[in-house]
Formats: sequence, C-alpha cells, structure tokens
Amino acid sequence: MPDRDAAWPWVRGRLLARRRGQEAPATQAAAVVRTAVVTDSAAALPADWTAGLSGDGRLAVIPMPVMVGDEIYGEGEDDISETIALALASGTSVKTSRPSPGQFEQAYRAASQRGFDAVVSVHISGELSGTADAARLAAARVGIPVEVVDSRTVGMAQGMAVQAAVRAAADGGDAAAVAAAASEQASRTKVYFYVPSLEQLRRGGRIGAAASLLGTMLAIKPILAVEGGKIVPLEKVRSAAKAVARLEEMVAADAGARPAPAVRLAVHHFGNPDEAKSLAERLARALPLCPPAQASSLPAVLAAHAGLGVLAVIVGEEPGETGNLPGTLSS
Repeated sequence: MPDRDAAWPWVRGRLLARRRGQEAPATQAAAVVRTAVVTDSAAALPADWTAGLSGDGRLAVIPMPVMVGDEIYGEGEDDISETIALALASGTSVKTSRPSPGQFEQAYRAASQRGFDAVVSVHISGELSGTADAARLAAARVGIPVEVVDSRTVGMAQGMAVQAAVRAAADGGDAAAVAAAASEQASRTKVYFYVPSLEQLRRGGRIGAAASLLGTMLAIKPILAVEGGKIVPLEKVRSAAKAVARLEEMVAADAGARPAPAVRLAVHHFGNPDEAKSLAERLARALPLCPPAQASSLPAVLAAHAGLGVLAVIVGEEPGETGNLPGTLSS
C-alpha cells in the first residue's frame, strides 16, 4: 500500500516550524486555544498532521468501526486495509457502523478536563452515516458546550474542514467561529469519484440518487460525486479507461476555475495505488500552477463501501494563512 500518511507540502512546513519552535514573532502574542476539535476517521487526515495536534488535546479523531465477517476493527487501531481488500475480493461481508455516543462523550469530557471552553465536532455527512447523531447524543450528556458540524461530505473534503476548524481554534476563535470555519471550508470542496462496480455502495445503502444506474450497472462505469451530503451520479461511461479520463477532465475543469495557488487536491484509492499515482501525475501536468495532488488510501470505513478499484479526487481551496497554528493552550 502507498504512504497513506502523506501530507501536503504546506502541512509539512507547518509541522516542521512547530518542531523547530518557529512560532509567531515575539511582538505578536500567540492566540490562546480555547476550543477543541473532534472528528471521525472518515476525514482521512494525514497521521503526521494529527500527531502534531492530538498530544495536547486540541484535536481528537474517533475511529469508525468496520465489521469484516464476525470481527470488528477500528480505523487507526488496527491495520485493516489488507483484511478488507481480501474480504471484498472473496465476497466476505464487510459492514460499517457509527462510533458509539460513549466514544464521543469520552472525548468531550477529556477536552473539558484539559481546560478547553468548548468543543467543535466535525463529522462525515449525516446522509451517509449516523455519526453526527451519535455526537449530538453525547453532547447532551456533558457539561462542556459542543457544536456538532455535519460536514455534508467525506474523505479529505471533510478533512479540509477539520483543518480549517483547527486553524480557527489556533487563532483563538470561539466555538461559533470554529464551527463556521469548518462549514465554510466544507462548502468549498467537491468530491468526484469512480467505482468499477456499484455493488458495495448498493449493499451498504449509500447509493442514494445513483440507484437509477443499477439497472445497467454491468454495462457502465459510473462517475459519481458527493453533493448535498449524498452520493449522486454525474455521468455513465462505457469503459473503465474512459471513466478515469472523464474523471480527470472534470477535476481539471473544476480546479482550473479556482485561484491556482489556493487549490488543494487529494486523490484517494483502494487497492490500486499505481493508478492513483498516475492520475495525480496527470493532474499535475494539467494544472501546473496548482500544488500537486497527494495520493492516499481511503480510510477503511469508506473503502468498505466504495470497494476495490475506487478512484476519488477531492478539489478544495486553502483559505490562506490565518495565524500561528500551534497557538497557546487554554488554561
């Protein structure tokens, strides 16, 4: 499998700056971080990015469970990519579930104990999972104020919203400002993807409007998107090669219409790293003014529904530097 933890150059730069102690100039006091951010593993955040923030409690990622046969695994707790790939290839049942409210409650209480004033909890689309509902149930059980944000998206599109929330918190934003930053960032992202078969999406009940394609699913290769929090069909293509080419065209058109230096691209795959790498390289040639896309494997909870051979591209925009990411913890 490829390096799932690859982060964009700007993310790596921030992490290096933090490790070297390169914070804001002495004349500019760092903002106090009073709002913690919680998310779920469907956000596909780079592990080295989360590692730089989770140690002090400002970010917590709740693993989403995946059931393979009779065994339950947790994203981040187990190396389950190969297990899922083998199960999908052999026809073994693969199912997912939302995290329990208790997991969120534990994370919220931990933030309170660390001295944060509030929590913003950013999650996978409520149209695709009950995760946000579990977070709301937990929020009602704790004393610390919790703002639950349904990102209405998945993968690194959701991850970009989480990163925006963390930046807003590092700038000293309160819960309302942090939640608004996450929602606004999510609204600027688009998820495009191609799957060789709709079978896994059908089994998991995640197809939504794409159900109209099922009658001819063996004859077409669908290009899909996440819009309004749901999976919707964009086009029907007659071969895998044409579907990937068309996916590339759609992404290039979307990214090309945005301010080039601000564009952020991520390519997700499952079981086809070379194909994803080639797609990322072609996008780099087609969009020479944009930062290159980073290819990474889908989180297990998404791979379980998309199936083997999926290619997904997230198009988003970086809002720009908004202060010192590390900040100062609340006390």
